[in-house]
Amino acid sequence: MTLTALDKPVQFLKGVGPARATSLQKIGILSGRDLLYHVPRRYDDASTVTPIGQLDVGVDATAVGRVRSKGTLPTRRGLKIFQAVLQDESGMITCAWPGQPWLDRRIREGDLLLVTGPVKFFHGRQLRPREFTTLARGGEGAEGGAPGGGAASDLAAGHVFVSYPASEDLPQWVLRRIFEGNLDALLPALDTEEYLSEETRAALRVPDIRSAITELHRPQSMGGVEAGRRRLAFDELFFLQLVQAQARYEQTLARPGIVFIRTNEHIRALLESLPFELTDAQARVLREITGDMTSPRRMNRMLQGDVGSGKTLVALFAMLLALEGGCQAALMAPTELLAEQHARRLGELLGPLGLEVALLTGGQSAGARRAVLEGLAEGSTSLVVGTHALIQEGVEFARLGLVVVDEQHRFGVRQRMALADREPSPDVLIMSATPIPRSMAMALYGDLDVSLLDELPPGRTPVTTLLKRPASRDEVWTFVNRELDAGRQAYVVYPLVEESEKIDLRAATEEFEALQSGPFAHRSVGLLHGQLPSTEKDRMMRAFADGELDVLVATTVIEVGIDVANASVMVIEHAERFGLSQLHQLRGRVGRGAAESYCILIPEPTEGAAERLKIFRDTSDGFAVARADLQIRGQGDLFGEAQSGRDPILRFADVLTDEDLLVEAQRRAREIIEDDPGLEASRHQRIREVLERRWSERLRLFHVG
Repeated sequence: MTLTALDKPVQFLKGVGPARATSLQKIGILSGRDLLYHVPRRYDDASTVTPIGQLDVGVDATAVGRVRSKGTLPTRRGLKIFQAVLQDESGMITCAWPGQPWLDRRIREGDLLLVTGPVKFFHGRQLRPREFTTLARGGEGAEGGAPGGGAASDLAAGHVFVSYPASEDLPQWVLRRIFEGNLDALLPALDTEEYLSEETRAALRVPDIRSAITELHRPQSMGGVEAGRRRLAFDELFFLQLVQAQARYEQTLARPGIVFIRTNEHIRALLESLPFELTDAQARVLREITGDMTSPRRMNRMLQGDVGSGKTLVALFAMLLALEGGCQAALMAPTELLAEQHARRLGELLGPLGLEVALLTGGQSAGARRAVLEGLAEGSTSLVVGTHALIQEGVEFARLGLVVVDEQHRFGVRQRMALADREPSPDVLIMSATPIPRSMAMALYGDLDVSLLDELPPGRTPVTTLLKRPASRDEVWTFVNRELDAGRQAYVVYPLVEESEKIDLRAATEEFEALQSGPFAHRSVGLLHGQLPSTEKDRMMRAFADGELDVLVATTVIEVGIDVANASVMVIEHAERFGLSQLHQLRGRVGRGAAESYCILIPEPTEGAAERLKIFRDTSDGFAVARADLQIRGQGDLFGEAQSGRDPILRFADVLTDEDLLVEAQRRAREIIEDDPGLEASRHQRIREVLERRWSERLRLFHVG
């Protein structure tokens, strides 16, 4: 691979040297390429900058000016206030930073500052900056070559000011000088990394890579900044999808699958025995699954659906198709209780068809386990439900054709794939009851085909969600007791296990004791949290499922894995501490029976919590909740601990706002990989080079190559 100026170690760039190189490496800049892709923190368009002489009291404003004088003033209460007088061609104003006297060492007379904050009246006009940026050091005027130059000329030219993520070792003005000193030498080398044709760029409405990076650091307008960002966002999404397409190819096309022959012997019998019709969404997803399973292509599909959307029934039809094709099917669940629930439910549906469901868990007796293992090995057992016991040593299948994994996020990648890693390669169906927006599913699971159950069966009663103040807690306990008197059961959920000295929250262990001796003194109350031994957790969940407990006090360990039709009330303390998607998963623990059910949120009053929780209260669609949650919380690092490397995978792209780019990136990536899996053709040489230079860590993330 030919090295370019972009590969030059940062130490040897203009104005850096060994000491600053160490500081730059701490913020992820190791080379010239890293410098170019260092994402600015914010932009300030000169059109939004108000001349100092026009700043009015009571407004929130952004201004640019030179520091003409500065100093620290003490107050009678001992508070020290740093003040600096800023001047531009229109006038002067005092900027005040209460409680920040250390700024006297950081800001010099003559510095060119960009400040943003409210304008107040205190012995005249005074601006209280929420944040500020040093555009240039004192003495570096417009003719001095420093970015920002003279304020007046920049404003007249419609200048856009760039602010970078800085540190104490690398203040803003130093970063700006390093960028300005190296851009002219580095930008031309980007031409060797352009992999999109002019025709493709026109279709995507994005600029070439050199123009995009230029706009990032030397913006001419905010429109140009956004165009450049979209180009860099497409690059991120395309190469991510390219790697995922390679993983998908290896899982589905490179390994021959089983061609299942549908006889309808079992499928028609199950359809005719159901007392209801399938939803349109279930029928659509079954067509997608059947298309996979009856083709030579190996199925590697995720089935995503809200609580109650009928995922298990869809999976059962897929398992019956495997049985009709002369193969075995296995369903793996994360807990023994959930495995037992699945086995019981499937047994009820298949009993009239004369089909049996075997159960394999770690808690079984030796005799029962031996009988199941023998049946699987000789082929007399066709359908089995189990825990991770299914992937332990000694479990052999005569001809495993389909693997179904429930609550896939509770298993590691290796655990999920261990059951499917055999010959002939069985099809894989992964189920998830955690709704996520379509765009996020494409970003996270581009190596899978995704099916969505976005419709609930008719007649399902939505859970009534209520918001209550902490002062209404006694009223809530009275309501819960009325439900218990009617023969129902209830959950009470807390965000912590034990009281924290640093965080003032009601905790599960302390509140369990208070509830047990207080409002539920005459009830049977259990405690469940993640720090309990597995056997104790399983015993507590089983006791609640069997009706031996009236109230289960718990943490979010109950988010999945409990299906108790008799539970009609869920009380969530400190609801403001939970994400909307997590709240939706908790709410899904009730409303599973015929009785009207309730989810009662008791949040502490915090800024923004009320509006966020009202969205949740008024929305029962899990996908809508997930989208709102993503909009509020931001995408963060979607890939969590699985990510290798020092930076987030997506720095420029946003899976919600850039969904159109994501759809196009996935389409193009899959077409390329299905045509040329190894990117060996000369027409894909540039793509392969860029992939190896900038995205090789993604290969390790998705276990490709």
